[in-house]
Amino acid sequence: MKIFKWVLRVLPFAYMAAIFIMSSLPADHFVKLPDSQIDHTIKESLHLIEFAILYVLLVLAMLTRRGAFTSALNIACAVIAGLYGISDEIHQSFYAYRSASWFDLVKDFTGILVCFYFIRGALFKGKFMGLGKVLGRL
Repeated sequence: MKIFKWVLRVLPFAYMAAIFIMSSLPADHFVKLPDSQIDHTIKESLHLIEFAILYVLLVLAMLTRRGAFTSALNIACAVIAGLYGISDEIHQSFYAYRSASWFDLVKDFTGILVCFYFIRGALFKGKFMGLGKVLGRL
């Protein structure tokens, strides 16, 4: 169980490194679908989940700590994910083959806020009992 907790603690940093590396590469470096419109739509929609995943990984890492997971710590996880989203857009603006936009940031924040709603509800509002049980086991 200790190894699992340490993996959860390291995952956010590994994921942040992966985001940084992928943001440095052309959008079609790993996958390019034959239909360019579908390719573009899928890759743009990934903004909705990319930083939501980072937020969830940060929450999971914090849940493995000995201290209580507070509402303030939950907000801090969301803010850190959002700030990393901003830094990612700034990072992408330095590459000619990448783009940075306010709309991408809105998508990043939307994904974070949706996950924040569910995690806050599960851990602090008595909603989503199944999710609360899973998160409470860490």
